Amino acid sequence: MRTLRPGFAVETAVRSLFWRILATFWLAIALVAGLALLLGHALNQDAWILSRHPAVSGLAETWTRVYEQQGAVAAQRLLEQHRHRAHIDVQVLGENGQPVIRGTFPPRAAAFEARQRDRDHSLPWRRLTEDYTSPASGDTYLFIYRIPHPELRAWHRGSLFWPLSALAIALVVLSGFSLLLTLSITRPLDRLRSAVHDLGQTTYQQNSLARLARRRDELGVLAGDFNRMGARLQTLIGSQRQLLRDVSHELRSPLARLRIALALAERATPAEREALWPRLTKECDRLEALTRGALAAPDQGVRSPGSADRRGAGTGPDGCRARLGADH
Repeated sequence: MRTLRPGFAVETAVRSLFWRILATFWLAIALVAGLALLLGHALNQDAWILSRHPAVSGLAETWTRVYEQQGAVAAQRLLEQHRHRAHIDVQVLGENGQPVIRGTFPPRAAAFEARQRDRDHSLPWRRLTEDYTSPASGDTYLFIYRIPHPELRAWHRGSLFWPLSALAIALVVLSGFSLLLTLSITRPLDRLRSAVHDLGQTTYQQNSLARLARRRDELGVLAGDFNRMGARLQTLIGSQRQLLRDVSHELRSPLARLRIALALAERATPAEREALWPRLTKECDRLEALTRGALAAPDQGVRSPGSADRRGAGTGPDGCRARLGADH
């Protein structure tokens, strides 16, 4: 079982690739949801319209100053000019709930609004209210604005610059996070793919993933395991090549002696040939031992069935005699 260095589990939990992906995913959801809520509420809330709409923003302060300094006639004229210019009806109520001036909202429209409210029907305008306290007199006035829906929709289309800018900034930020996250995954995977290719071509270098193995996430663990696997495979391949060289070197001497003995046996008399059998038997046994050792190295001594019979038929005195008899 592989042991972890001290503190590795904690570092992996903190800087884990899994947590980075999860955090980026939830950050994207939070940003998109927050912007959606912001857009929905900002474009429909009364406070947003009162503070941003150019036809109502600052109107309460201007009207109060004109009313207190110039009188009701000038204040009424201001509202009528404003209605002609902005197409917005305005009513002003005092602290007693009664109209301070006549305003620009026709009585017929007021009756229609009352009937539609009782029937729970939609009105052709948006009704907004705003309280304003005069800093000079301390009186409080209630301003009632009625903005036609076509005019409000036109203003909404023109006032989307700020929300759309915020959305664009959020998308840019999310794109940056996504790009960094993607690069942090794809670049290590490209290095691993190159290392796998080099390992298949037997050109793998053990330090090719050293920098990636220092990462404290899943990809760093994978790179470290791959480095160890590559080192192990290179060691095994080197041992196999060395074994083949050693076996080849060891087989040359018995084969050379067998060729010499066979050449002597071809020209020897029957009596001399009988004297060569111990030498031939010794060389055959040596070849058998070398072959068995070469097979046992990779296979841990596992032999196929019938190998003993084939070995007995092809080696030893009887085997050598059989081959010599076949040659002669």
